[in-house]
Formats: sequence, structure tokens, C-alpha cells
Amino acid sequence: MRVLLIVVFLVAFLSAKEIKIRDEVNVMGVRTNYLTGYGIVVGLNKTGDGTTTKFTLLSIANMLKKMGIYIDPKDVKTKNAAAVIVTASMPPFAKSGMTFDVTVSSLGDAKDIGNGVLIRTPLYGPDRKIYAFAQGPVSTGGGFSESNKGGKVQKNFTTTGIVMNGGIMERDLAFNFDSLKELTLTLKHPDFSRAEAIARAINEEFGNSQAKAVDASTVKVQFLPDIPRVDYVSKILNLKISGNSEPTIVIYERTGTVIMSGDIKIDTPVYVSHGNIYVSIQKKPLVSQPAPLSGGETVTAQEVNTSVVEEKGRIFALESPSLKDLIKALNDLGISPRDLIAIIQAIKNAGKLHAKIVIM
Repeated sequence: MRVLLIVVFLVAFLSAKEIKIRDEVNVMGVRTNYLTGYGIVVGLNKTGDGTTTKFTLLSIANMLKKMGIYIDPKDVKTKNAAAVIVTASMPPFAKSGMTFDVTVSSLGDAKDIGNGVLIRTPLYGPDRKIYAFAQGPVSTGGGFSESNKGGKVQKNFTTTGIVMNGGIMERDLAFNFDSLKELTLTLKHPDFSRAEAIARAINEEFGNSQAKAVDASTVKVQFLPDIPRVDYVSKILNLKISGNSEPTIVIYERTGTVIMSGDIKIDTPVYVSHGNIYVSIQKKPLVSQPAPLSGGETVTAQEVNTSVVEEKGRIFALESPSLKDLIKALNDLGISPRDLIAIIQAIKNAGKLHAKIVIM
């Protein structure tokens, strides 16, 4: 399987600098909320669920029943529809009428849900209440999947897609910011000195007793009665402290995209062994000729031969502490995007790579 590799470097070689508190903390109570639903994608070109996926057939029959069309699920035979799980991450303070992206993932044996249309799907919160609905065309990021007797060619993952702005909020999320008695900041990466620095910056700006570092991951701040809460929190989060933002590597495995930002460092030396497996499929036409005067017919067929060759492993040493040089070395060796992602993750697991890895 071949995919396009896009590596974007957003590298800033920086010494100690000032960073905003908002980049280092989360506000307790202000969090992402997850919604989930079950739906049907229609309009597929014979790439949907097969007749063995019973819940898809039953879902189609139930949907038609609600529209006044009564049909036995046993009589439903279509490959143009697929059952999917719909997921979404709602931002804090989401209000009725807001739109957002939803992720659609095949639940049955569909081969490709791209270019299909997700029909109206209710999205539930953990309390089993409906908070939103989702509907719209599904995009798989330009992926495709083609197969025949000789083999299969696939780009990206065609069983998972996104509906851009396909979700719409129907109910406000239950969170009352005005009910908070104090502001609690939780550090994204617990550190005693960082927590103390945050508390000190707040006290220097608003008073010596407003903020207190409780532990390595928590800073509690008292509200001021003469400053509106939203304005107060905004000013606190925009205060600056001394430090460096954490380098980040974002990996989109579905598309083979790697995005890197910050001053990413590697503890050298690192030795990497790499080997590839190549699959070759060859088709050979065959002709069966009947004996003379036998009355038989000439029949053509195909012989398919599949061979697997494993390339000899290669070991190379990385002496540079920069991830940029590692990527260049891997590209010079012709490493595939999937292998590149695996190598980055392995170096991180070995404790040699100093960066946060986010997998999308």
C-alpha cells in the first residue's frame, strides 16, 4: 500500500523565551465533550455493507418504516449503504446552533464510504441525551480502494471519513461557569517549578494572595469581585512566564502526513534497523484447447502467482541530535510513510525522542 508522504517542518530553534500561561494549563470544568451516534451512509457505488451484515439491513428497514414504507429486512439487498459509528469532540461552552465536524467510521464490511451521504444521525452524550444531529457528504481525504482477482490497491483508509461542518448542536452543554467558587488551573505537564512560576505571575499582576500552587499540577486562583470573570480569566491566561513550549509531532496515519513543530531533539547515538517486504502479483493468461473433432470449446483462464520477497535489513546510525536530519536520512533510504511513522514512534518509546506525539 502506497500513500503520499507530506512532512511539514515548523521548526523554531529557540532558547528560553516567554510563553503564555494558556499554553501550559487547562481550566478545570472547561473541557472537550465527546458525542457518539449510530447512522447510515447511503449513495455508495456498490462499496457498502454486504447482505451478511444483518444490522445494516435491519437499520434500512427501520428507517424506511419511519418514512411510511414497510419492508421485511430479509428483502433488503443493497450494497449502496453502510452502517457507521459517528463521533465528535465538542468544544467547551458549545451552544445550540453551532456547527462542527464529525468523524464517520464503518461498522460493517463496507469497502469504501467515500462520496456517500450520512443521513440524519442523533449524537448522544454520556447521559444518553441527544445533544446534536449529524448529516452530510462523507470525505475520505482523496482515498480510494480497488480490488480484483489479481490483487488490491488502496490509498489511505477509505472506511473512515469526515463530514465537514456536518454536526449541529441542538442542546446547550450543561456547564455553568458563573457557579465556580474559584478558578482551578491544571498543568498539562505537571512540574513544581512551572506551577510556582504560574502562581507567582498571577500574584504579581493581581495581588500577592490571589493564586496558590497546590501541587505540581494544580494552581488555584481566587476570583476578584471588581473584575468580570471572563475578562479576569482571559487576562490570567494571557500572562507570560519564562520557559519553552513543548515540541510536538502530529501524525495523520490515514494520510501518511507528519507535521513537526518546535525544537525537537534526539539523544544520540541512535541505531535503526529497517527492512521491507514486497508483494508481487503476476497474471498469466491460459488457453484450454479441446481435442480435434471433440465438439468442445476453447476456454480462456488466468493463472495468478503471488510472491513475497523480504528485503535484507539495513542498519544505520544517527549521530545528529535533530529530528530533521533523521527524516532526511530516512528519505534518502526510501523509507515508506508507514515505516517512517513506526520508526518515530519506536524512537519515542525508547526514550530518545524529546517531543509530544499526537496521533490523529
